[in-house]
Amino acid sequence: MNRSLKTSLLAGIAAFAFGGAASANDLDEVTLSVVGSWSSLPLYQQFEAPFWTETLPEMSDGQITVDMTTFNQLSSSGDDVYRLLGDGVFDVGMTVADYTVSDAPELEALDVPLIAMDADTAKATVDAAREWVADSMRDRFDSKLLAIAPYPPQIVFCRDEVTSLADLEGKRVRGSGRMTTQFLEALGAEGVNIGFGEVPGSLERGVVDCAITGAGSGYSAGWWESATHLLVIPLGGWDPVVTAMNLERWESLSEETQTFIQNAITTEFEEPAWADAQGALERDIACLTDGECAAGDNAGMILVEASDEDMATALEALTTRVLPDWAERAGDEWVTRWNETVGQVVDIEISTN
Repeated sequence: MNRSLKTSLLAGIAAFAFGGAASANDLDEVTLSVVGSWSSLPLYQQFEAPFWTETLPEMSDGQITVDMTTFNQLSSSGDDVYRLLGDGVFDVGMTVADYTVSDAPELEALDVPLIAMDADTAKATVDAAREWVADSMRDRFDSKLLAIAPYPPQIVFCRDEVTSLADLEGKRVRGSGRMTTQFLEALGAEGVNIGFGEVPGSLERGVVDCAITGAGSGYSAGWWESATHLLVIPLGGWDPVVTAMNLERWESLSEETQTFIQNAITTEFEEPAWADAQGALERDIACLTDGECAAGDNAGMILVEASDEDMATALEALTTRVLPDWAERAGDEWVTRWNETVGQVVDIEISTN
C-alpha cells in the first residue's frame, strides 16, 4: 500500500475510533523518548516497537515522533526503569511490574501465580487492579499509567526429567519475580535469582535445575537447548508489563494530545497484545514441543501437564504462605485494595489480621 495512503487511512480510522476528539492539527508537535522492554522478545518486537515507531506517528500524521530504545539496550536489568522515568531521564518507560517490587511492593500483587489460568482471566484481574496501579505509578514514580500488557504465562523449563510439580522439591529453580521465588520455596524448591540472559548457560552448567519464564520468551531465547522438560503450570503468572509516562511530561501536553495518546495506546497496543496472549501461549508451546511451529524449528521438549493434585498443592502454598507474606510487606491499605478488586475477580481474600 502507498505509504501516504496508509497514513491517511490510519488518521481517518483514528478520528472515527476516537469520536473525532482530535485531528492531527489539534495535536502538539512532540518527540517522545521511549524505553521499551526486552528487545529480543515478542512483546517488544510485535507490539511495542511497531506501535511507538510506526502506528502512533502515522496516526498523528507526523505530529508525534518517537526515539525508541529498550532497557536491555541501555544495559539495564529493568528494575530501575520507573525510577529513571520519574527522574525525567526519558518520557515513556515500560518494564515488568515484578522487577520494581523493591520500590513498590504493591505492584508485586499485580501478577499473583496461579490465579489466572487463561488470558481472559488475567486481563480481568489487570482491569480490576488498574486504578491502584495508576495510584502506585503516580505516587511512587511521578508517572502516568498508560497501559498494562502481558507476557504469556510463566512456565517451568527443566534440564532433567520432571513428571509433576512435586518433582521441583529440592531443585534449584530460577524464579521470575519475588513472589514466584517465595512460591517455589513454599513448594520445597530453592528459589534462585538469575538474570534472564544468564539462564541458558546456568541450565547447561547445572547452576540451576529449572527456570521459569514465558513460553515464547523461552523459545526465542533458546532455553530449550539446555532443557528437556516443560511443566505447563503458570507459577509466575503473566508477568504484566506496565507502560507509563513521566508525569511532568504528560501534564505538559494539551488535553487533546493526552486523549489521543491514551486512546491510541489502548486500542492499538494494549488490546491487540491481550487479544494475542492466549493464542501465543498455544503457538509457543507447540514450538517448544513437537507441534506445528511457524516461528522456526520445533524444540522437541517433553510436555508435562499439571495434575489436579499439583494445582491443589500449589494453591495451598499460595493462600497459606505466599499471599500472607506479601500482605505483611505491602501493608493493610494495599491488601484491602487488592481484596476489593483482584480478589473479587478470582474469589480469594487475603486476611489483614
